[in-house]
Parts: sequence; structure tokens; C-alpha cells
Amino acid sequence: MAKALVLEETRKLTLRDIDLPSELGPEDVRIDIDTVGVCGSDVHYYTHGRIGPFVVEEPMVLGHEAAGVVSEVGTAVTGLAVGDRVCMEPGIPNTRSKAAKLGVYNVDPSVRFWATPPVHGCLTPSVVHPAAFTFRLPDHVSFAEGAMVEPFAIGMQAAARARIKPGDVAFVTGAGPIGIMVALAALAGGCAKVYVADLVEEKLQVAAQYDNIEPILIPRDDPAAVLRAATEGWGADVVFECAGAKASIQTALEVAAPAGCVVWVGMPVDPVPVDIVLAQSKELRMETVFRYANMYDRAIALLGSGKVDLKPLISETFAFEDSIAAFDRAVEAHPTDVKIQIKLGTA
Repeated sequence: MAKALVLEETRKLTLRDIDLPSELGPEDVRIDIDTVGVCGSDVHYYTHGRIGPFVVEEPMVLGHEAAGVVSEVGTAVTGLAVGDRVCMEPGIPNTRSKAAKLGVYNVDPSVRFWATPPVHGCLTPSVVHPAAFTFRLPDHVSFAEGAMVEPFAIGMQAAARARIKPGDVAFVTGAGPIGIMVALAALAGGCAKVYVADLVEEKLQVAAQYDNIEPILIPRDDPAAVLRAATEGWGADVVFECAGAKASIQTALEVAAPAGCVVWVGMPVDPVPVDIVLAQSKELRMETVFRYANMYDRAIALLGSGKVDLKPLISETFAFEDSIAAFDRAVEAHPTDVKIQIKLGTA
């Protein structure tokens, strides 16, 4: 039995003891959790009890953005040692599946992902995890930053799918946590400037604190007009749709330059129409993103190099005992909040 933050049913969280898997396999490590981020998917399960086909039908431990310290290693583990500071990739595929063999394990139908029903998450003091999906943190990268690697990996996946060329101009719809991290990944990937659009000025102010990120406030500003003025009428070389809203999906197509690329990152709640003729008339390349594959080591390398700083995106940190309050704060969606985190460790 272990203490954990448990989603009992829609809109009901408890902090209680629960029976969790604890057996250490030969290729596993045990990790004392230090910091866990509150993700939008965690909040959605809390408020709605489901995301698409994934339905919470029995009590489930939340949390999948985590960092901590290795406290025990399996007999076959050679790359990690007790005391290593690490972060963990939460999705574990079947390494023998066709998806894994093709290097696209993120779309493996059998992947087991923390805090995705019926798999328990990591908001508990200790977890067992495969060493192959556990990554050592540089000494100067904090646990709080380590817990940000998971959402940043989505930004990395989006930037990689865009096939950015040095000097590209990018446009991002949505200044939420993923939108900002996509913008930072695009800059790290070679974009000269990234324009970010949102309806909330406070969110844009958070994004605009970074060099070479330009805010566009909707509806005050017309994104297509702003991009035309900035690019001599050409448009954005790469567009990242991170809001998942009907209007922003159309905006993404309008802002894109001829022969440009649109990367679909945001997930609409319901099906939305897409102006295929507009996309065809520009001969746009379209890419989709679902989580990430083989991005953790790259994301950690960027954090370690100092080229990407995620610390300004951490809005508030709650103690483990205040986990329910942390989730209620996330539900309130303060306009200046980007990432809420929960601290379990003492380091």
C-alpha cells in the first residue's frame, strides 16, 4: 500500500493509501518521486472522467510528468545507479511491436501510459519504471525542470515533424503550456522568429518574455495580416496549431505560406471541418503529432545546454499534502498560470 492522489470518480479526488504495483523486475528501477507536473489531461480526467475512448471506470492515480531519484536498480540494469537524479518517459510500449520496430512507438496501440485509464500514474512517493525509459538529469537541471521534460517533448516532436529550416518564420495558435513549449522548440530547431496567437493577453505576456517570440492578441490583431506584414506578404513557413479550436484551425491554414507546413498538435474535443481546398491551393504539407518518440534525450540535452529555459513557465508549486488544492487551482485556469507542480521530495 502507498499513499497517492487518487481520482475516485469525476470531480472527486482523495489523498489515500492504495495498492500499487511494487515488484522490481531485472530491467526496472525504483524511483523516489520528487516533483510531478499537473497536466491538462490530468485535469480533464478530474473534471470530465474521460478523454475520447479513455474512460475512468475505477479509482486511478493521477500524474505523468515526473522527476525523482533512483533508489533501487534491477539486476540487469547497467546505465543507472542508486542516487541518480532522473526524469521518466511515461509511455511504455511493447518493444516487440511493429510500431516500436519502426521507431514510432508513440502510436503503438498497446502502449501503457501513466494516468491513462486503466494505468495508474505517478503521484505517489515511489514508482517502479523500466530503466530504458528513465533518463539521467544533468546536475544543474532541477527536479522541477526535469518534470517539464514530458510536455517539452511534445514541442520537440512537433518541431521535428515540421522539418524546420534555419531562418524559418513560425506561427503558433494557443499560448498554453504546449503552445509555448512548441514555440521554444521551434526556436531551438532553427526558427528565426515565432509568432504566438491567443485570446488571453496575460498568457501572451508569459510567452513574450522570451526573445524572438512575438505575441498576437486575438481579436485585436489579425494573425494573417500580421504575418503578411512581417514576411513581405508570404506568410509563415511553419504553423503549429496547438489550440484545437475550430477558428484557430482555419487561421492556421490562412497564415501558412505557400508550400509551407502545418503541424496539428491541439486535439479538438469534437470533429471540426478543415478547408482542404485552401490547403491544396497552397500545396501545404500537413503533419500530425501524438505524444512523442525518442525525444526525451534531446529535450534533456537542450535544457542542459541552457538553450531552452523552462523555469519561467512554472507558475506555482504545491506540497504533496495539498495535491487536491493544486488540481483545483489548475481547474480555475488562472490566465497567468502555465504549469502547476506538486512537490513530494525534500531536495
